[in-house]
Amino acid sequence: MKEIISITGLSSVSSLGSSADEVWENYLQDRHLLTLKKFKKFNVYVGSISEKINLEIDALRDSDSNYKQLDRSVLLAIYTSRKAVSQVSWEESFGVNIGSSRGATALFEKFYDGFKENEFGKTTTLTSPTTTLGNIASWVAQDLHTSGPDISHSITCSTALHAVLNGIAWIRSGMSDTFLVGGSEAANTEFTVAQMRALKIYAKQDAADYPCRALDLEKKSSTMLLGEGAVSICLEKGISENTLAIISGVGYATERLKHNISISANAECFQKSMKMALKDAGVSAVDVVVMHAPGTLKGDLAEYKAIEAVFKDKKPSVTSNKWKIGHTLGSSGVLSLELAILMLQNQQFISVPFSQHSKAPKKIDTILVNSVGFGGNSVSILLSAKQ
Repeated sequence: MKEIISITGLSSVSSLGSSADEVWENYLQDRHLLTLKKFKKFNVYVGSISEKINLEIDALRDSDSNYKQLDRSVLLAIYTSRKAVSQVSWEESFGVNIGSSRGATALFEKFYDGFKENEFGKTTTLTSPTTTLGNIASWVAQDLHTSGPDISHSITCSTALHAVLNGIAWIRSGMSDTFLVGGSEAANTEFTVAQMRALKIYAKQDAADYPCRALDLEKKSSTMLLGEGAVSICLEKGISENTLAIISGVGYATERLKHNISISANAECFQKSMKMALKDAGVSAVDVVVMHAPGTLKGDLAEYKAIEAVFKDKKPSVTSNKWKIGHTLGSSGVLSLELAILMLQNQQFISVPFSQHSKAPKKIDTILVNSVGFGGNSVSILLSAKQ
């Protein structure tokens, strides 16, 4: 019999807030949480963490001399990991797998700018050790004093859900009883935005009502926007009084691409990962799908077609959170997972207010969460409510 894996602790930080009550209250509002950010060369909408929470992040940075040189992505991961682990009773031997798409991008850009300006081609001593991708999980492990394995990785925008897969695999293999997993992204930088704009997928500045039109399948252009955020999740065997939700099935796939950034018109990777998750759970239907749906013209439609192909006449209700908070890249999958858990707990569907395809289901017992990234790699995780 397959071993049950539960989510027993969760903490997040994003433009939604940093507590479960605050996050849920913001989900109940039909307004976006995107703000206009002024860079040197252009102004764009992004999803940013509030000034109040930023003060807490600054206090964390100042609390330890070793933390003063860390990238914001690392600090966000430490911030959420402390809160998540405080919700469970773990020994100091749990594993850590926190991933990121961009990693220490702000710090790397800062160091590179300094290198270009230095006439002798020099950079600072800590450039390399503070910009390696392994910084996130290793610093979280150091901060929490765990002696278990720590893993960092980047699999583009499906990074965080791949971390969940890794944690489940370690637990089921018997190599670890508990695992802290998640993703952290702090890529609201001018250069990262410029990269997205170069792909011609970034939303226009003048779209003020709902700048990101994720799950608007009738839109005429791409409307993706960047956001920042981190989520840390506690995984363990069995069901306990701390269980927030049960992971009933998992699926993953990679499809052959015809272009560096695209997936097929019918999102074959999503069809495969969703079917695998359904088979793993032993079910043929779910109540809700939290879509990846980043607001791009082709991506949203391809994923929706994949859902139609998989579920046919049992098509579930669909939703997405990127219209509200932007696309948080490597951490987006676990922010979607958080939305799923909150809907299961509160038995209330959070729709996309402008989408005619986002209708409430009759019940909310099972929710499938999707994530995909450059490279055509998708992950689907099926959550069930605690009975």
